Amino acid sequence: MVKRLFDIGFSLGWLIVFSPLLAIVAVLVRVKLGSPILFLQERPGRHGKPFKVVKFRTMTDGVDNAGQPLPDAVRLTPFGQFLRSTTLDEFPQMWNVLVGDMSVVGPRPLLMRYLGRYNAFQSQRMLVKPGVTGWAQVNGRNALTWDEKFALDVWYVQNQSLWLDLKIVVKTFFVVFGRRHVNSANAATMEEFKGDGR
Repeated sequence: MVKRLFDIGFSLGWLIVFSPLLAIVAVLVRVKLGSPILFLQERPGRHGKPFKVVKFRTMTDGVDNAGQPLPDAVRLTPFGQFLRSTTLDEFPQMWNVLVGDMSVVGPRPLLMRYLGRYNAFQSQRMLVKPGVTGWAQVNGRNALTWDEKFALDVWYVQNQSLWLDLKIVVKTFFVVFGRRHVNSANAATMEEFKGDGR
C-alpha cells in the first residue's frame, strides 16, 4: 500500500510539473517523426499480465522492399537518439504508473515474447510490477549483459523497500543527466534476449 501511494503521488506530481515539457516534446515528435506521436506496445506486467506501455516514438516507419521494418539503427534518427539518451521518450510512462500498470521503480518491462524464455531464476522479476526505472538501470543500464540485468532485477525483487526505491530514484537522475549506458555496445538499442542469459 505504501509503494502504491508513493507511485500515485510521484507520477501525478511528475505529470503535472512536466506537462509543459511533455507538450513541447509531443509537438517536436509530430514535426520530426510524424504520427502517431505516442508509441504503444504490449508488455508483460506483474505475473506476465499484458498491458500497453506508452512512450514517445523515437523511430521512423521505414521498411525494406519486402515491407519489413528496417533495422533499428536505420530507423532511429538523431532526434530519436536524443529522446532516448535523455529518457524523454519514457516520460509518458508515468501514466502507466498512475493507472497502476507499472511502478516508479521495478524491473523494466521487456517484450512479451521473452516470457517463455526465462528460466526459474529470471522469472522472479515478474513477481513485482515493472518500473520506469530500476536497480539494473542505475547500475549499468544497457551496457549490462542479460545475465547481469536479470541478477540485478532479481536482487531488487528480493530486497525491495521504500528506502531502496527512493535511493534508485535519486541515482536515476545522475544516470540520466550523465546520459550513460543508453545503448548496448553491439546494437542501436539492446540485443534480443534469446534465453539462458543470451
